[in-house]
Formats: sequence, structure tokens, C-alpha cells
Amino acid sequence: MKRPLRAFALSAAAIAMAINAAPAAAWGPIGHRVTGALAERNIDGHTRAQITQIIGNESLAEASTWPDEQRSNPAQFWQETASPWHYVTLPDGRTIDMLEHPAEGDAATALEMFAATLRDPEASQADKARALRFVVHLVGDLHMPLHVGNGTDRGGNDFVVLWFDQMTNLHWVWDEGMIVRQQLSYSEYADRLARRTTPANVISWWDARPETWMQESADLRMRIYPSTGEFEGMGTAEAPRVLKYQYNYDWTPTMEMRLQQAGVRIAAYLDWVFAPQC
Repeated sequence: MKRPLRAFALSAAAIAMAINAAPAAAWGPIGHRVTGALAERNIDGHTRAQITQIIGNESLAEASTWPDEQRSNPAQFWQETASPWHYVTLPDGRTIDMLEHPAEGDAATALEMFAATLRDPEASQADKARALRFVVHLVGDLHMPLHVGNGTDRGGNDFVVLWFDQMTNLHWVWDEGMIVRQQLSYSEYADRLARRTTPANVISWWDARPETWMQESADLRMRIYPSTGEFEGMGTAEAPRVLKYQYNYDWTPTMEMRLQQAGVRIAAYLDWVFAPQC
């Protein structure tokens, strides 16, 4: 028999503290490292040489988490300038060709800017290293459905859920919740997903256009909010939506596919960036 929802009753202040403590990044460290590790398996030799010139023996898995690790850096660049670069906003009912970029920029404009830095022969190695790490990270970000947000709930951060008795939000469930339930290291998870990625998948997913990835994420975003009925609760601090085995079962395969696609698209984007210029 289900425990009544009131068994989890908390003050609104306590719930808000728990939710705000949850990370707001797209994919947690494991997810990002999985995408970087998968990308390393798909880049071509020319791209690999270019990457090694820029960051030496640092792996793409290691590079993938750097922009999130720096978000606690007190420098103005990290606290103000770069903060909006991890997501885009596309309201419900709009398609990606209607995407509007704010003055401070977003993930799409940042990705374009960092690609230009990587192609600039005058850019310093330090600037290229920062750009490369951001590119690997942002391609992953744009494959997480809630990082193409609808502009109403901070990409699911305000949609309150009780995830296997843990008070959090829908954004965190996709960032980390479903991933950490696998109880795998990033290398184990990358190996598993690599074995499941067929040559036909790579051919089908090989697409260096951010518009493709963002539209896919927006389409998924419209579906992943759990509706009332099967999942009790309303998604508010007073009545968090209760998500357990059914939601995990329903959506883990899609989450894993987005990790696989991100790994392929990081490789596709870097191959495009580093393609010899005529």
C-alpha cells in the first residue's frame, strides 16, 4: 500500500532549501563524462591531433565537466558573464527557427563563439583550451531536454518532485537522478552505451547542427513532465510530484539515448570545427 503523501510533509522553506541545493547544470559529472568518453571514440585522427595540441593528455571526459566545476569561481566571468551560457529558452509552441537569443547570450551563441575561437589562428592556447572545454560541455548540455527550457520554471528546477523519497526537482532527476541509479562509474556507463551504439546509429545521429539537437530536446521536453494520475502530486512545494520506479523505467532509455547522441554529436561538431579550412 502506498504511503500517503502527507507522510513526507515538510515546511515550504525546507523544501525550497532542498530544491535550491540541487545542482542546476545539465547532466551531472557522470553524464557529462560519459558524453566526452563516447565522443573520444568517434572523433577522427585530425581532430584528435588538434585536441592534443590544445589540452595535451587531458581527456574529453575530463574536459567535459570543467565549465560546471568553475561555476563556484568568484571571478566575474563565471558568476555573471558565463552563467547564462548553459541553456536556451524556447517557449511552448515555438520551433527552433523562432529561437530568440538574449543580450547576454545563451548556449547556442556561446557555442558559436567558442567554435570561432578554436578556428582562430591568432587565439592563444589558453583561450582555445577554454573554448574546447566549453564546446564539449555545451553540446552535452543541449542534449538534456530541460536545457532547452520553456521559460516558465527554470528548466524544471521549479517543478518539485519526490524522487524515491528524495525531495528535489525534475531538472535534477534528468541531470543525475536516473543516471546515478545505475550505480556505474562514468567509464563503465560509457562502455555500456558504446556497446549499444551501432554503426547505423552513428550514421543516423552524425549531425553537427545545434538546431537539430535543440529541436529534439524541445520536443522531448514537452513529453517528460509527468502528468497527474499515475504520478501523485502537483509538482509544487506543497504537493511534490511523486516519481519512482515507473518514471525511471519509462524514461531511462530516452535519457541514455540522449547521452549516446551527445557523444556522437560532440565528435561531429569537433570534426566540423577542426576540418581543414580551404
